[in-house]
Amino acid sequence: MRPRSKNQKKPGAHNARVVKALTLVIGACLLFCAGFLVRNDDGLMQRLGVVSSSDSAAADASSASSDGLASRIAEVESILQSESLDSYDLDASTSASVEAFLESTNDPFTRYYSDARYSSYVQSTTEEYPGVGVLFAESDGRAYALDVFEGSSAAEAGVEPGDFVVAIDGDRSQEWSATEAINAVQRQAGSTVVITWMRPENDDPSAGSEFSTSLECADYEEPNVSIDLLEESVGYIKLSQFTQNSDTLVRQAIEQLRGQGAQSFVLDLRDNPGGYLTKAVDVASLFIRSGVVVEIVTVDASTTKQVSGEVATDAPLVVIVNENTAGAAEVLAAALRDTERATIVGTTTMGKGSVQVTKALSFGGALRYTAARYKSPDGYSIDQVGVTPSITVSQREGNDADEQLDLAVDTAASLIQQS
Repeated sequence: MRPRSKNQKKPGAHNARVVKALTLVIGACLLFCAGFLVRNDDGLMQRLGVVSSSDSAAADASSASSDGLASRIAEVESILQSESLDSYDLDASTSASVEAFLESTNDPFTRYYSDARYSSYVQSTTEEYPGVGVLFAESDGRAYALDVFEGSSAAEAGVEPGDFVVAIDGDRSQEWSATEAINAVQRQAGSTVVITWMRPENDDPSAGSEFSTSLECADYEEPNVSIDLLEESVGYIKLSQFTQNSDTLVRQAIEQLRGQGAQSFVLDLRDNPGGYLTKAVDVASLFIRSGVVVEIVTVDASTTKQVSGEVATDAPLVVIVNENTAGAAEVLAAALRDTERATIVGTTTMGKGSVQVTKALSFGGALRYTAARYKSPDGYSIDQVGVTPSITVSQREGNDADEQLDLAVDTAASLIQQS
């Protein structure tokens, strides 16, 4: 037997190392296989506090889907398209979804128009106002009769100021705006239109009794500006709404009354639903020499409208307003109040100090939304607040005397002595 060298290992130690290596290899294989089993057990993975790659992707998708309304709806639509046994109507779903979304904005003037309704909405209106003898205005996005012309078919049918439009020719699929109502009744003279009205109970515009009228369309002429000379020295000017020639008519009225001896003026803006903002600025320019008339606030910027400097009179001025004074009429009243150019008499105005824009949609129809709000020269918001008069006086029901006009005339007369 040869003697063993120093580096030669015992057979027992070598075998032990081989067994240990095999044990490690087998253990690693078992752990590798167990990993697959555990990773597919979601409950166990959650108990271990480990998030699988599929869970992470789902979490990322969920996070992405909550970034906006469109992505959330897209996720629901994707699931229905790929997994649901039921089908859905795209147009009906679009209309229902958009209308529900708009209702959540709390903006009463937002509205979604279908293709057919938008076509009716964009029909151009005319200054002559062929229709049924009703001056339409809008409150919280709903059309109502602000004034009913004497001798019109609407007056004969018993329509009264304050009646809300519920349906036109049986269409009550959604609330009617003033523009839609105006367009719907502009038809050939002699044709008829059926309008369903709601007369509010106890001044509650959300409830009341309904009645229908079949009205004949015709060309009704109602003066936009009317004048009178009161108490020999007070000129009275009634402005019904702001049309394209309102400033010209008011200037002519001032000159005519001044020629008759008027030394002060009463400008009656009661029941004026507004109209062209530019014309409200032009009318303000007849009384205010310089400065801002209105501030227009949008998402991106704030701009102002200034008077033109073409003043028609510096005589004392009193303005009458009421709860139906709205829009551009409120802008004028606020400017005259803030610049201390006029004394405002009556009751707080409607608070319709906003601008609505209608934008066509790529998939058809259009969206109407509030794009701007008005502020007075002193920075006071008009929207949902209104213009507070300098002297508050209400017209009592059952009183034949025009208390607001009487006070305005007395105030205008007293201002002559002070000037």
